[in-house]
Amino acid sequence: MLSLWTTMRIPISFPSVVYGTLLNDRATLERMAQAMGQPPYKAPPVAPVLYIKTANTYAAPGADVAVPADPGVVRIDAALGVVFRRDATRVRESQAHDYVAGYLIASDVTLPHDNYYRPPLRERCRDGFCPMTACLSPGADFDADHAEIAIAINGRIVHRRNLESLVRPIARLIADVTEYMTIPAGGVLLVGTPEDAPLAYPGDEVRIDVAGLGSLTHRLVAQISDGEST
Repeated sequence: MLSLWTTMRIPISFPSVVYGTLLNDRATLERMAQAMGQPPYKAPPVAPVLYIKTANTYAAPGADVAVPADPGVVRIDAALGVVFRRDATRVRESQAHDYVAGYLIASDVTLPHDNYYRPPLRERCRDGFCPMTACLSPGADFDADHAEIAIAINGRIVHRRNLESLVRPIARLIADVTEYMTIPAGGVLLVGTPEDAPLAYPGDEVRIDVAGLGSLTHRLVAQISDGEST
């Protein structure tokens, strides 16, 4: 398995599972408020809304991510990932950080969509659609709840975000998620996608910087046929 991971350019210390969080940004929740009052839900969600990044999406820093010709564009949802040191079940908010091994930087690549009524597998779970760093240990002054995240495309910064905009800060998010499901040791929880995430195209180089933590870079290439890219 080690040689297979190396061949696929996947980090050796790889997550056991990666979950993403939707509607955890205040601006997104405000924009969707009217739609969430309509059928089928008729009210905003009470619990965190999660999705999964399946194992085929995992990719290492520097990876080439293939963009399908239809639609020929992707959205770059830069995310901070919480890495769990041990199984987390019904964790108290006050104890949440005891379960955190460190953080990683993820490029949660997705086909553009605005559908929250069914799992976005087609849009989010394509091969290579989750480049990420290894687990990083920040300095003592790193405040994950106020982390500054910048996205640069071809060397130009196109998006900035501070995680103080999260609806659920990290400790509360961990407590609310683990109330109904266990996050296993080695698992990753992406704390929330940004509003107005930038679009990117084949040929673009994407760089995500998290102040005080590090950076992640990858390229986008055109998918020209099944299993091929350029």
